Amino acid sequence: MKKIFLLLAVVAGMTFTSCEGDQGPVGPQGADGLPDGDTIAETFELQNVNFTLVEGEYMIRQNLNPVIFDSDVILIYRLAGTINASTPIWQPIPRTLYLNQGELDYDYDFSKQDFTIYAGGNYDIATTPQFLNNQTFRIVIVPSDFSKTIDTNNFEAVTKALKLTDQDFSKSQL
Repeated sequence: MKKIFLLLAVVAGMTFTSCEGDQGPVGPQGADGLPDGDTIAETFELQNVNFTLVEGEYMIRQNLNPVIFDSDVILIYRLAGTINASTPIWQPIPRTLYLNQGELDYDYDFSKQDFTIYAGGNYDIATTPQFLNNQTFRIVIVPSDFSKTIDTNNFEAVTKALKLTDQDFSKSQL
């Protein structure tokens, strides 16, 4: 009797574990090289902004509304020039420019509430206002995992991976 009960228990267990329902629909294809298929970036552009001298430092400060997640990363690119009317040159920050006057550095920091872009140098950078006034920056906010999977120093690689176009960067002036 114990052998029959054991045999029935094994058969019942195999029957119930091998049941399968209807196949569900196929999910969306994930993006190649990204940690998931739904990486969403927040983007905007600061156009024609001027650095302000605050307590001996040149800076541009911007509040974030809404605030970002603790795990988000901010990438900032400066418009360094153009090849032609439709081909901008975006340089990642931090960046050091080597000028006849000396070295000019652009750097930034961020929190989940704001970010600050800094300009400084080993000379009086007020003597080169073309690097302080009417500057344009593109800001890309991404999850930190994304920033580990792509060359964030390459603006084109970032925008291609995120499927961003110029229209995705809302324009604002401070």
